[in-house]
Amino acid sequence: MEATRFETGPSGCIAQQGDFAGKAEVTLNVFLDSSALAKRYIEEKGSDQVQAILSSASTLAVSVICVPEIVSALCRRRRERKLSNEEYRNARASVLSDIDDATVIGLTEEVIAQAVALLEQFPLRSADALHVACASAWSTDLFVSADDRQCTAARAHGLRVEAIRV
Repeated sequence: MEATRFETGPSGCIAQQGDFAGKAEVTLNVFLDSSALAKRYIEEKGSDQVQAILSSASTLAVSVICVPEIVSALCRRRRERKLSNEEYRNARASVLSDIDDATVIGLTEEVIAQAVALLEQFPLRSADALHVACASAWSTDLFVSADDRQCTAARAHGLRVEAIRV
């Protein structure tokens, strides 16, 4: 089931359903995988959807592999001459700045065990399984990804998912 859109109260926090006057507010702990978070730094289809989700989030978490994956995508675009050196440096600086305000989930024994179980059950890349396992270990309210197979596995693993339309 896809996540619904949320109304925000006066403070910018997400208002509880049926209370859009801002009387009661709830937090939304969001976990973004690399395919989703990269859309914050690389303008492409789905970037607006990611920005809206981030605007609604109370807290953001990512896996420890998220930054290297995003920097890899930025480097590839620079090699392909889709990003100038200055655009690359600015995007990389933004990634590192944003991560300072995020919770970074490390690779624990629990995360690795969950990732292995996911790999045995679903046709995932190892990095995708690690993102889902990290989100599960953090007990996220919303898992966000632009990868259909990963979204399917995350839903089956009991996570509430928002798929980024690409």
